[in-house]
Amino acid sequence: MSEAFKDMIEPNSGKNPAAFARRSSLSAGWRHVREKFIASGTGNRSFDVELLRLFAQSRMTSVPALAFIALSAAVMSFMWTPEVDVVVWLGIVWSCHLVSYKTARTLMEQPEAELHVQAWRRRFVATELCHGLAWAMLTVLFLNEPDATARIFVLFVLLLISALTSLISATVPMAVYAGLMPTTIAVVLYMHPVWQEQAWPVALMACGAQFFFLVLAQRLYATSLSSLSFRLEKDMLIAELEQAKANSDEARRRAEEANLAKSSFLATMSHELRTPLNAILGFSEVMKNELFGKHGVAAYKDYSSDIHSSGQHLLMLINEILDLSRVEAGRYELREEPVSLAHVVEECLHLLSLRAEQREITITRAIEAQLPRIWGDERALRQITLNLLTNAIKFTPSGGHVTLKCGWTQSGGQYISIRDTGPGIPEDEIPVVLSSFGRGSLAQKNAEEGSGLGLPIVKGLVDLHGGTFHIQSELRQGTEVTVILPTERVIEAMAQVKPARPRDARTQPRKAA
Repeated sequence: MSEAFKDMIEPNSGKNPAAFARRSSLSAGWRHVREKFIASGTGNRSFDVELLRLFAQSRMTSVPALAFIALSAAVMSFMWTPEVDVVVWLGIVWSCHLVSYKTARTLMEQPEAELHVQAWRRRFVATELCHGLAWAMLTVLFLNEPDATARIFVLFVLLLISALTSLISATVPMAVYAGLMPTTIAVVLYMHPVWQEQAWPVALMACGAQFFFLVLAQRLYATSLSSLSFRLEKDMLIAELEQAKANSDEARRRAEEANLAKSSFLATMSHELRTPLNAILGFSEVMKNELFGKHGVAAYKDYSSDIHSSGQHLLMLINEILDLSRVEAGRYELREEPVSLAHVVEECLHLLSLRAEQREITITRAIEAQLPRIWGDERALRQITLNLLTNAIKFTPSGGHVTLKCGWTQSGGQYISIRDTGPGIPEDEIPVVLSSFGRGSLAQKNAEEGSGLGLPIVKGLVDLHGGTFHIQSELRQGTEVTVILPTERVIEAMAQVKPARPRDARTQPRKAA
């Protein structure tokens, strides 16, 4: 056996290191995603890092809007407080936002492996506390302002900042508490003088709003957890699909290698087997017919007959295996030509009529006359008919009946139908008999041995012709097999072309000179 052929059939041959590494990385990624999904929530480092990154991203995108709100509040505060105090307060607020922006950007640029979750969480809590204190300092500017409009303005600004803080910092609950605590205390202390006045409902609503913002932050945190869980679940499903695709690609590659090895093996072994088989068949036939004289022992003639029949059976089996392998590999090339299906059926019936007579089987044929030719492979159509008719005769008991039909279909195609009165095939065994080397249970008990390749070959050849193959069987009543060839393969009869009438001048005889 050649080295190339050994490489094709060895189990570890043809392994692709890159593909193997890719499958290994996919498996590791799949396990990592599953671990993140199972342990979704705080306490899982990867999950907590995702929450911190969401917080940092929200803080970075909100800094310009918060800076503009601070500038607007400062401009409006000029109506009640000195400009210097307002500018100092605005500088403090902007400085806190700048520090928060730089902190968030640093986290986004840092690799995940180098992040310390607890340390960064403490940093964000500290920055949020600074934010809250800076905004709460707005009340200091208005402590001595008796104008009710100023109180409403300060209350509106603090409530607006509290709402924004609960929205931006929801992914880190401790940061929400740190940001809301200074503004809540500022609201309570700043609105304390009006508890005895008519404005106490406003003060009560302001304190209730702070509690509402806290509850809202908890709900947003739960929503963030759910969205991350769904995203991780999606990543897990994608990883599983990638793993399944990698497994299917590997299985397909191995199947292709196995198919190539099988084809090469069959091509090699068919030549290696047929060469000695020719000698066995030739010499056994010479010995069986006693061409060079009679045997000294009469039993030798019987032995020669057994050798010859066994060789023919082995040759038929080899031919069937080769035909089936070519059909399954898609290497069976149809040699299409105009073929008379009725003529092919008649020839096959003539070849097998002697076998049917020996088994006392009656064959009834119903072949429609004047069927047009079809485009097909005559050898393949003959093999289809021979295999089906052979099976019908083989599985029909002595004294049985076989019906052979050939004609038109309702759609304009042509069909072959063969029905026998054999043991039939159980419905659950029909897929078995259509598989390679498959034989039904009743067929194994009641009929002679066979290779189990006849029907798979027939189905493959019918599929190559674009036809349909159907088995209808009733247990202990018989089996009917129908092969239908499509309308596209029927050659329409062309109308006869009438010869052109010659001109009168040419048909008239010339006058004598």
